[in-house]
Amino acid sequence: MKKILALVMAASMAFSLVACSNDSSASNSGASTTTGTTSEAAATDSDAKTDVAFITDVGNIDDQSFNQYTWQGVQDFCANNSLKANYYRPTEDSDAARLEQVDNAVNDGAKAVVMAGYLFANTLHEAQTKYPDVSFLALDVAVTDMLGAGGVDTSAADFNMDDYDLSQYVTSNTALVTYKEEQAGYLAGYAAVTDGYTELGFLGGIAVPAVIRYGYGFVQGANEAAAEMGISDVNIKYWYSGTFSASDEIKTKMDSWYTEGTQVIFACGGQVGNSCAAAAEANNGKMIGVDVDQSNLGDFVITSAMKALANSVNVALTDCMSNDWTWSETYAGVEAKLGAAEDCVGLPMETSKFTKFTQEQYDTMFAEIVDGTLVIDDSSDVNVTPTVTNVTVDYQG
Repeated sequence: MKKILALVMAASMAFSLVACSNDSSASNSGASTTTGTTSEAAATDSDAKTDVAFITDVGNIDDQSFNQYTWQGVQDFCANNSLKANYYRPTEDSDAARLEQVDNAVNDGAKAVVMAGYLFANTLHEAQTKYPDVSFLALDVAVTDMLGAGGVDTSAADFNMDDYDLSQYVTSNTALVTYKEEQAGYLAGYAAVTDGYTELGFLGGIAVPAVIRYGYGFVQGANEAAAEMGISDVNIKYWYSGTFSASDEIKTKMDSWYTEGTQVIFACGGQVGNSCAAAAEANNGKMIGVDVDQSNLGDFVITSAMKALANSVNVALTDCMSNDWTWSETYAGVEAKLGAAEDCVGLPMETSKFTKFTQEQYDTMFAEIVDGTLVIDDSSDVNVTPTVTNVTVDYQG
């Protein structure tokens, strides 16, 4: 899909143009916050310092992951609409520090506040009621995360979402955006097998729904490609590490996978991907990145199962601004799942290193997902694995 890469490249250019002004703003800000502004800020008629704010996690704004691409989406949206954008960086990894930056953003006049990552659920749970006139957009935060922030044990055996009034946990000034990761995972698995790889691996972090959907989509895509090619010798090692942090233990396990013949590993789980990347480089193996285009890691990355973070920010904020800075029914108080139909998941074909899987094949399959011809199981139950006919999956890794 050419659109996704074009958006990423455009966003990267926007970021490079404002990097210097970001540093300047940061040095002049108070001790409790780091901020940066878009180069288009002067074009707005607003008296506010900020129209749209992005609250980062504790990582850097140029982390080539959620911070960078979400921020780029905010910048692009504001630049295109003559609005002021600022980012606010918490001083530590805590709910209190994150809420402090929401306070700063609202005090600066923010009409909308954007966050990314499930760790913001507790912050959002408090902020949405504290500031009912501010619109909040949370990427990769699900309704279950918000229920958990409200004290509900969503892991309990008798948990049933229908037992709860969701409006008490996600208010109408909040929009939750999650993704159809199974679609991106499917495309990656199908492409890998079509390209000739028969020994695959899936390395997940913690078995949360998004990670599970990526993995199950990957298995389904690999199975479909094998079925179409008439082969049954595709094997997949499948393992959740139980953490989103890199470690020597994870690298050692990935080393063993490569040594045992695994050709390409789909690494899905934050920093665990760094452990896989180190193993791939050391063993001349291949890797599939996740969430963003990770081709920058090295030539061993053959593609990435992506969420178009910047585009999803633009899609959602356009809805908000069009409704006088409130959410339409599509987003107000609900979890909107964005996928191929919204151009919010896919593979970066221009940077992918396929030798057999073609752009034409990709475009055809992507269109089938969009129009509903191709339906992918979106199960995120770790105890119910996909039905396969042409691949063998070792869920013990």
